[in-house]
Amino acid sequence: MTKFVAFLRGINVGGHRKVPMAKLRAICPGTQVQSYIASGNLLFEADESCEDHAVALKAAIKTTFGFEVPVLVLDQAQMRGVLASCPFPLDEGKLVHAYLCYDMPVLDRTAITALKTATEEVVVMGKTVWLQAPHGIGRSKLAARLDRLIGVETTARNLNTIIKVVDMLDG
Repeated sequence: MTKFVAFLRGINVGGHRKVPMAKLRAICPGTQVQSYIASGNLLFEADESCEDHAVALKAAIKTTFGFEVPVLVLDQAQMRGVLASCPFPLDEGKLVHAYLCYDMPVLDRTAITALKTATEEVVVMGKTVWLQAPHGIGRSKLAARLDRLIGVETTARNLNTIIKVVDMLDG
């Protein structure tokens, strides 16, 4: 059995696309299912490939909740790789975000440069785009628009969440 994490994009945000975690765990196509916070982080074990799980989970969400949700599934080794690729100090938690890309990112560097402050930094590591915003993600004009400037579909998580998910997968 392989351990996986599914990241769901855009659920339980601002009262829209509500997905109760108990129901989400119940429809997950795996075993040993756990959720981490109500923002769409689902951990489970299974034999099939990541792509198979993403397709199955998307279909189950559409059937159960009546709307489509982008789903990105990574296995334990891939998640360890994401965390290992972080170019920023691991103690910066909420000041660093990982934009997990469904395909290789194609950044609009001109727009990013125009929005970026002198203290913000964007680093691409494979299929992950890292953003460090030392004055806070909530205050960052770049953070508010970065997902649209990456050029491919993404789902973002702060560094604290990435660390916790890897810990849970390794536990």
